[in-house]
Amino acid sequence: MSTRRDIEQGMDELGDRMRHYADGAGDTARGWVARGRHAAARFDGDGYRHRLARAAEDFVDEANYRYRRLKRQVNRHPVATVAIVAGTVGAFLLLRRVLRDNDED
Repeated sequence: MSTRRDIEQGMDELGDRMRHYADGAGDTARGWVARGRHAAARFDGDGYRHRLARAAEDFVDEANYRYRRLKRQVNRHPVATVAIVAGTVGAFLLLRRVLRDNDED
């Protein structure tokens, strides 16, 4: 029973972290949109400004789509998602250790 509770708590924490990262990505994308619009205002011609704004909006839409897709996967396959995250973190730590060992030699 406690194992299930631990898994659910871990998934809740993972979801919170994912929301935090997605919010940060959304904020960054909104900042890019604002900066892009500001930079585009300096250039002559509406075509360039519209293309730049459209590209930034497409980026925001893609980030939102990826976030929703990842959230759906986590809800459907929580154990597989935990395994993928654990494997990714393990690979990162292993690479960091290997690269750090090479620097010390």
